[in-house]
Amino acid sequence: MKRSLFLLLVAVCLFTGSKNVVMAQLIETPAPPRLAGQTDVLGLTCKPIPTVRVAFIGLGMRGPGAVDRMTHIEGVEIVALCDMLKENVEKVNRKLVGKGLPKALEFYGDEEVWRKVTALPDVDLVYIATDWKNHAKMGVQAMKDGKHVAIEVPAAMSMDEIWDLINTSEQTRKHCMQLENCVYDFFELTTLNMVQQGLLGEVIHGEGAYIHGLQPYWDEYWNNWRMDFNETHRGDVYPTHGLGPVCQAMNIHRGDKLNYLVSMDTKPIGNPAYIKEKTGRDATGFRNGDHTCTLIYTEKGKSILIEHNVTSPRPYNRMYQLTGTKGFANKYPVSGYALDKGDIDPAIAANHENLSAHAFVPDDVKKALMEKYRHPIVVDIEEKAKTVGGHGGMDFVMDYRLIHCLQNGLPLDMDVYDLAEWCCLIPLTEISLDHYSAPVQIPDFTRGAWNRSDKLTFAK
Repeated sequence: MKRSLFLLLVAVCLFTGSKNVVMAQLIETPAPPRLAGQTDVLGLTCKPIPTVRVAFIGLGMRGPGAVDRMTHIEGVEIVALCDMLKENVEKVNRKLVGKGLPKALEFYGDEEVWRKVTALPDVDLVYIATDWKNHAKMGVQAMKDGKHVAIEVPAAMSMDEIWDLINTSEQTRKHCMQLENCVYDFFELTTLNMVQQGLLGEVIHGEGAYIHGLQPYWDEYWNNWRMDFNETHRGDVYPTHGLGPVCQAMNIHRGDKLNYLVSMDTKPIGNPAYIKEKTGRDATGFRNGDHTCTLIYTEKGKSILIEHNVTSPRPYNRMYQLTGTKGFANKYPVSGYALDKGDIDPAIAANHENLSAHAFVPDDVKKALMEKYRHPIVVDIEEKAKTVGGHGGMDFVMDYRLIHCLQNGLPLDMDVYDLAEWCCLIPLTEISLDHYSAPVQIPDFTRGAWNRSDKLTFAK
């Protein structure tokens, strides 16, 4: 009876906006105070680095592709390669030499060899693509050793790791960027430009997801690290692909902020069955449910729905959806826009009498809209990005923008607070689920500066 009453109160607080009920049930996760003399890194700029010397740690699934993409960017020197496995390092180095590039320094052989890489004197950027459990500690050490750092997703798995990355970036004044490639997808970038030019009106609701059956890929995760994390943790353990683009469109910590979340999941069935089939072991204590849904409420009264499912027999769905007061955008399973005719450029809508927000615009209108609102940062590099590749080109755009900003002393497109906001669902959804879907506070990771600016901007 008590549990039913509690869930009823949560439902009331979510759907009536009753702040008194929210505050009565909220699990607080306050931000720790800054140390004396420590300041935020919003809009951080550093001395330009005309030639960016890069060291890579982690050459399993994502690392080799990142190294290859960097060879297509002018002003990049690949100076060091590091992995637990010697064969991974040597294989990537052979590819560098095959491209006519200098052989990079090689580091391999044990779990602590990466410390030699972060300590190298002639490195500007450490690019981390290891397993999740090592991301944050490597990033922290790299910054302490005087390097900028770029970390694959998710960059942090706990609140302690998140705050360590924030504090270290603020103390060292070094960039700490999460390598969230999905914000550079051409549909997401185009839609962001539409939002910023007012085509969708005010965005009041967003949805994102990572729904991707990983059965064909579990064996590729070295030493079973990804399945192990799902077995021992509960919640949305991979939220950043879905959450990142939505947060950008909603100007999170740039005029709005995430206030609290509520999470709910199903029981675990698919992954324990997979373990039983592959190993014969009964994973009776498996923690993570098959499907997790998380609702987020913002300071400005907007909502976000994020979903996670890596086991069910469903088509791939990296949902990106925005509901605005004047329009709607959606990607997966159908990509399109819904706009009233009055909100579309008359020259684009001229040959369509029956445009209505009750249906997606026709393909030719969509194509014209995407051309008109193509984001400025990809105008000059879109074709090259599609040629180089990496999830259709968005990985290359991500790496190109990172290097461009470092070379020109510009603020990065994503900062350490983006990293924190998009990763915090990992620990905070677990807290919510373990407390019968209780609302959990999302800290202001900027510690008071979330409304200093009013819009996301990409430096040129």
